[in-house]
Amino acid sequence: MKFKNILKKFQIKTILKIPGHISLDNVDIWIQDEARFGQQNTTTKLWAKTGSRPLAVKQQQFEYAYLFGSVCVTNGQSQAMVMPYVNKDIMHAHLKQISMNTAEDRHAVIIMDGAGWHTEDLAININNVSIIKLPPYSPELNPIEQVWSWLRQHHLANRCFNGYESIVDAVCDAWNDFVSDSQRVIKMCTRDWMSLIN
Repeated sequence: MKFKNILKKFQIKTILKIPGHISLDNVDIWIQDEARFGQQNTTTKLWAKTGSRPLAVKQQQFEYAYLFGSVCVTNGQSQAMVMPYVNKDIMHAHLKQISMNTAEDRHAVIIMDGAGWHTEDLAININNVSIIKLPPYSPELNPIEQVWSWLRQHHLANRCFNGYESIVDAVCDAWNDFVSDSQRVIKMCTRDWMSLIN
């Protein structure tokens, strides 16, 4: 019963957000978030000889880059930007990036959390994009959180970075590897409650 309520609320919110001439089968569902990667990096488990205590690298510097990432669970497309900070202007530019890559006869519904720079007015002047916010304090509802874990586990953990440019290069390589397989994107990020057509 709880799942049906979540599904129905999502469907109603989506219908209220999209223009009346757009049918539900022409709506692309995107999920969006930002993540910080840098020199204060993640350490993960390491392969080592039984009984040994392997060493893991842990930097003390404070250079970071922010990855604005979005994936479309409808078709496996993706968009991303790597920036030195986060703010509303960058978020608006990211939404425009998604808008420009949405087909002319389709509408993009972007699911995101309630970060301070995720304001309702971001998509006012973008005709083919609508925003749906997740409930507060519920990062587990945003599947892109799993993408950040995947990037760290497969590419970014247990590493040293010389500086900002080194971080940007590594983050771009990691993102490009993840999105190179559209089926992996769809499988990892799709949730049953995102279905618009029963």
